[in-house]
Amino acid sequence: MSKRDWGIEDPGETYWFNTRTGEVEAGPQSLSIDRVGPFTTREEAEHANEIIAERARAWRDEDEAND
Repeated sequence: MSKRDWGIEDPGETYWFNTRTGEVEAGPQSLSIDRVGPFTTREEAEHANEIIAERARAWRDEDEAND
């Protein structure tokens, strides 16, 4: 998936959630292994864990429906 698919026009204007520190970063600052994203707003990045959990549930439900 490209950044444009995520609604991100300028990759410099993205936010990331650092899983090691638990902090939001403006732009990719840390090693990729320590961060998830990109998110279009700081607020979305602050709720990264909930967003990731919801997406995982949706994918699991979709997989189960296809089996």
